[in-house]
Amino acid sequence: MRKLSFAMNVTLDGYIAAPGDDLGWSGGEGPDSGPSGELFGWWSDRVAATGLALYGRKLWEVMSSHWPTADQRPGATPAEIEYARRWRDMPKVVFSSTIDRVDWNARSVSGDAVAEIARLRAGDGGPMDICGATLAAAAMRAGLIDEYVLVTVPVLVGGGTPFFTALDSWVYLTLVETRTFPGGVLLTRYETRR
Repeated sequence: MRKLSFAMNVTLDGYIAAPGDDLGWSGGEGPDSGPSGELFGWWSDRVAATGLALYGRKLWEVMSSHWPTADQRPGATPAEIEYARRWRDMPKVVFSSTIDRVDWNARSVSGDAVAEIARLRAGDGGPMDICGATLAAAAMRAGLIDEYVLVTVPVLVGGGTPFFTALDSWVYLTLVETRTFPGGVLLTRYETRR
């Protein structure tokens, strides 16, 4: 069985995007800043270790509009070049009823997302990351997420897209890792108690 993780940058008040899908806060070092080199490297290493990434439509559109060619842009840093290569190489599944064609080592699924995630999780292979709030919420409610990774940025945005969804029952977690990054960013990793 594969491990399914939900990992995202999150504001201190619990949002993965501010109103209007604004991500300008996500660097942690001030308005419209990018993540520190150390944090960006951590995310890049995570992408390299991911056996399969599961994307919802919204986050897929954001990521696929930038990373496939980010390494060819003038001024791309060595870290951005490496991340772009790793992102393109990482196997991906895109869950959407409106997108029927995807590229960059991805396939699309338009049917029952929870059933497909459960099928993939029950199979063999490396760890899976779920990417996107709506898709993660469905997996959360179905009890499929094995690990939650919150990269908490010390900013309050007051609303937006929450990291967690409403649940029908409590989910007990065990803290397995903490790590600090520049700018007061705190990583906390929890495993679901089964």
